[in-house]
Amino acid sequence: MKAKLFYVLACLLFSMQAMAQIKISGKVTSAADGTAIPNTTVAVKGTSTGTIANVDGVYTVTVPNQNAVLVFSFTGFGSKEVVVGNQTTINVSLEVQVNTLNDLVVIGYGSVKKSDLTGAVSSLKAERIMDAPVPNISQALQGKIAGVDVNINSSAPGQAAKVRIRGIGSINSFVDPLYVVDGVAGVDGNAINPNDIASIEVLKDASSTAIYGARGANGVIMITTKRGRSGPTQVSYQGDVNVSTLARHLRTLNSDEFVKVYNEAFANATKFDPDHGTWTPTAILDHAHYPLLFDENNKPLYNTNWEKETYKPAVSTSHQLNFQGGTDKLLYSASLGYLDQNGLMINSWFRRYSARATFDDQVKDWLKIGGSLNIVSSTQRLVSDGNGSLNVPRMVTEEVPIVPVRYPDGTWAGNYDIAGLEGGPNPVQIAQNRYTLNNQMHTLGNFYMQFRITKDLEFKTDFGYDQISNKANFYSAGNLPHLSQDQGGVARITNDYNKYWQSENYLTYNKTFKNNNTLNAIAGISFLEYNAQNNLSETQNFLSDYFQWNYQAAGSVRANITSQTQPWSMNSYYARVNYSIKGKYLFTATGRYDGSSKFSKDNQFAFFPSVAAAWRVSEEDFLKNSKTINNLKIRASYGTSGNQEIGLFQSLAQLRPDQVVLNGANQPTLIPGYVGNPDLKWERSNQIDAGLELVMVDNRINLNVDYYNRKTSDLLLAAPIPWSAGMYTPNVYKNVGEVRNTGLEVNLSTINIQKPNFTWSTTFVFATNKNRILTLNDGNADIFPGPNFLGQTNILRVGEPIGSFYGMNRLGTYSTDEAAEAAKHSLLPGDRKYEYDANGNAVYGIIGRAYPKWTGTFSSTFKLKGWDFTFDIRFVQGVNTAAAFKHSTEDRQTLANSLATVLNAWTPENQNTHIAQVRSYKFTQDSHFDTWWVEDGSYIRGQNFTLGYSFPESWLERSHITKFRIYASVQNLFLITKYTGYDPEVDTFNFGYGTNTGFSQNIDFFPYPRPRVWNLGVNVSF
Repeated sequence: MKAKLFYVLACLLFSMQAMAQIKISGKVTSAADGTAIPNTTVAVKGTSTGTIANVDGVYTVTVPNQNAVLVFSFTGFGSKEVVVGNQTTINVSLEVQVNTLNDLVVIGYGSVKKSDLTGAVSSLKAERIMDAPVPNISQALQGKIAGVDVNINSSAPGQAAKVRIRGIGSINSFVDPLYVVDGVAGVDGNAINPNDIASIEVLKDASSTAIYGARGANGVIMITTKRGRSGPTQVSYQGDVNVSTLARHLRTLNSDEFVKVYNEAFANATKFDPDHGTWTPTAILDHAHYPLLFDENNKPLYNTNWEKETYKPAVSTSHQLNFQGGTDKLLYSASLGYLDQNGLMINSWFRRYSARATFDDQVKDWLKIGGSLNIVSSTQRLVSDGNGSLNVPRMVTEEVPIVPVRYPDGTWAGNYDIAGLEGGPNPVQIAQNRYTLNNQMHTLGNFYMQFRITKDLEFKTDFGYDQISNKANFYSAGNLPHLSQDQGGVARITNDYNKYWQSENYLTYNKTFKNNNTLNAIAGISFLEYNAQNNLSETQNFLSDYFQWNYQAAGSVRANITSQTQPWSMNSYYARVNYSIKGKYLFTATGRYDGSSKFSKDNQFAFFPSVAAAWRVSEEDFLKNSKTINNLKIRASYGTSGNQEIGLFQSLAQLRPDQVVLNGANQPTLIPGYVGNPDLKWERSNQIDAGLELVMVDNRINLNVDYYNRKTSDLLLAAPIPWSAGMYTPNVYKNVGEVRNTGLEVNLSTINIQKPNFTWSTTFVFATNKNRILTLNDGNADIFPGPNFLGQTNILRVGEPIGSFYGMNRLGTYSTDEAAEAAKHSLLPGDRKYEYDANGNAVYGIIGRAYPKWTGTFSSTFKLKGWDFTFDIRFVQGVNTAAAFKHSTEDRQTLANSLATVLNAWTPENQNTHIAQVRSYKFTQDSHFDTWWVEDGSYIRGQNFTLGYSFPESWLERSHITKFRIYASVQNLFLITKYTGYDPEVDTFNFGYGTNTGFSQNIDFFPYPRPRVWNLGVNVSF
C-alpha cells in the first residue's frame, strides 16, 4: 500500500513539474539590418540550461517557469535579457556591439581582454585581412596597422612582401618579425593560406615581445587560424576571379626614334673622339644590310612594343571551402583552398593547394586536448630572376623595337641580330626558355593537452612541428645568347629541407580576489630545434633542351655540387604576471631566459625582462558615469628583447673545403674559412613605449596613440678584416654599434553616421619613424654595405639613418659657355655636370633615404541596406627611390634601346637638360650613382576599392543559404607620384627572403611591375 502511494505521489510531482515547464521558440536577428544571427547562445539565466540557435537564427528552449530569464548573446552583438512571462514565442533583435573592450586579444602563451592590455598590441580580424585578393599574409597587412611597414617590392606571383615593425634595428642581422602560428613560433607565416586566418595580433613594444625574448626584437606577428564552433556544421565558400593589367608604362623609343637616335649617336662620336675620327655603325641600319628588318625605302618593317608582348592581362582565380561545427564538448573545422595566380609577365604563375583540419575536445572536466594540421603544396614559375643580368624586365626596356618576336620562319629575333648591339635575347624568348620552378611542400601542425589542476590553475603542454621542403628546378636553354648559349644550356636543382619542432610547457594561474582584484600568471619552459639541409647540383652543355633539369646526366659538364647542414637549438624559461587592481590599475612583468647554440658557452644565455603599467582613468569615479568618454587608458612600458638571427657558428673559427690542383688533377683540401669570435653575444633592444587609448561618444570614436623609443645595442656587425689574414670570409662578426628608432603611431576609427539602414565609418592609420645610427666601429668610420652598383650605393654613417643613399650631385650638363670649366675635368659641352670641391674632386654625400618619414592609410566604409562600399588610400611620404635603370637606358646609346627621355638629351639647341648628348657607347661618359637617379619616391595610392551586395534574408529563406554576398573590387586603382619608374615601392637587389635587405630597399634596376587588379568575388554560407 505504501509503495503504491509513493508511486502515485511521484507521478503527480513529475506531471506537475512537466506542466510547469514551458517550451519557448523564436528567432534571433540583427537590429541593424534584420538578418538572422546564426549560432546565437540562448541561456536560461542562473542555470546550466540553454541551446544554440541554428543557421537561420531559430531556437527552441525549455524553461522551468514564467519567471525564467533568457539571455541571448553572440560575439559582436550586445547581449539581451528577456523575462519569459506568458510568452511562448520570443523573437529578439540584438544591437551591433561596437565596444570591443571585452574582445580577447591573443598575446604570447595566452590571451587577455583588450581592456586589460598594458602593451602595444594591434589586432586585425578576418574580414579586414582578406578584403583584397592577395597570395600571402604579408601583402594583406599593408597599410592596416600603424607601425607595420609593408613593402610589396615584387609583383611576381607568389612573392612575399617585406615587413618591418617600428623601423630597422639591425645592420647585419635579420630584421623580419617573428611569426607565431597557433602558438608555433618561428614558422614562415607567408606559407599559410590567408583565407584560413581568423585574426592577427602584432606585438610591437617590449612589454608584449619580451615573452619571446631572443627572437622578439623585430616585433611579433601572432596568427590565429579558424577553429570549430558550437552548433550545426556551417559550410562556407569564397571564390573570386581577377584580371591583372599593367598599371603604368615606361615609354621607350619606337622604331623611327631608335633609328634616329642611333644614327645621331654615331654622328656625335666625332665630337667626343679625342682624335676626332669619323665613326659609323658596323652595319648601317638599312635594307641593304638588314633586308629582314627594313623595306626598300629603308623604313623599319617592325615597331615592336615589348611591354605589350611581355606584360599581358592575366586571369587568376581562388576558391576556399570551410567547414565549422561542433558540440558543447567537441569543436572541429576543416578547409580546402586553391589559388591559381597568373602574373603580368608571360609564363609566370603560382599554384597553391591547401588543406587544413582542427579539433578541440573537452574530454573530461579536467582535460582538454586539441590540435591542428595544415598542409600546403605550391608551385611557382619564376621568370624574373637574375638582377642586373639580361633578364626579362630589363630586356623589355632594352630590346630594340625594329626586331620582331619571331621572324616569319619561326626563328627568334633579338638584339644579337644587329651588329654591335648588346646581344640580349628578346624578353618573350627568355620567358619561355629560362625559368625556375619552385616546388614547395609545407606541413605545419601542433597538438596540445590542457589539464585543469585546480579551479585557478592549469597546465598546458603543446608540441609544434613545422617542415618545409622546397625543390627549385632551374633551366636556361642553350639558345639564349649571353645567358646560357656559351654553356650549352644550364640545369640546376636546389633542394632545401627545413625541419623544426618545439615543445612548450607552462602553468597558467588565474585568480579573482574578493576585493575585485585579479591575477593572471604564467610560467613555462620551452625547447626547440631547427635543422636545415640543402644541396645543389648544376650541369651544363646539353645536346638538346629536351631533358632540362629532369635528367641532369644529359649534360656533359658538372659545374657545381654543394651541400650543407645547419642545425641550431634553444632552451628557454619564461614567466609573466598580470595584476589588476579593481580593473583600474594594471601591471605586467615579463621575463625570459634564453639559451642558444648559436653562441659560445660563455655567452649562450641571456635574460630579457620587461615591465608595463596602465591606468584606466575612465574607471575612476569622476569619469565612470561620463556620457562622453567610454574608455580612457594611459599605459607605459619598458623592456628588453633580443636578436640572434645570424649565421651558425659565427663564434667559432672555421675551416672550409676546397680544391687544389696537384700533378694536373683536382685534390680536396681544407682552407681557413672564418676567423671566429668567441665573445659574440646577442643584440639587445631596449624600448620605451607610452600609449593612450580613448573611446568616446557611445563607442563611436576610438583613438589609439603610441610613442616609442627603441635603442638596439651590441649590433651583430660583420666587420671587415684584412685580406692578409688569409681567410676565405674577409670579415668577422662583432658586437659593435648602436641604432635608435623613435616614432609616433596613431590609429583613429570613427562611426560618423549610424542609422538602421545606413552607416558610415572611417579609419585613419598614421605612423612616423626616425632611424638614426648612434655608433658603429671603434672609430665610427663610415661603412659601405652595398649593394654596389657602379660604385657605392649606400652608406652607414653615425647620425644618419640606415638606408641612406650615397652618391654624386648631378647639376645638369655643361653648356657651350662652360667649355672651359668642363675641360678642367677632361669633359666637353654636352657631358654630365657634377659638383666638385676646391681640389677638383667629385663631391660624394648622402643623396636620399630608402625609408619614409611617415606613412598613412585612410579607409572609409559605407553601408546602405544590403550594399557596402569600402576604399583604402595609402600615403607614403619623405622617401626616395633610386632609378638605377637609367644607367643602361639613358647612358648607353648604340648598345640597346633607350628610354624616350633621351629625346630630351643635350643638343646645341637644348642645353638645359640633365641627359648627356647621345654618342657612340665607345665614348660614353662614366655613369655614377647620383641625384638624377635618386628621385622623390613619395606617393599616394588608391590601394583598394570594394563594392559589395548582400542578398536579404527574405530572398534566401526558402533555401539552405544563410549568407550570399557578391562583390567587385580593384587594387592599385591609381598612383600619384613624381617617380618616373613603374612603381616607387621596389627592391630589385633583394637576394634572399628573410635577410636584412635594409640597404637594397627602393633601388630599382628593372623590376617586375605592379599591376592593377580587377576582381569579382562571392561569399556563400550554408
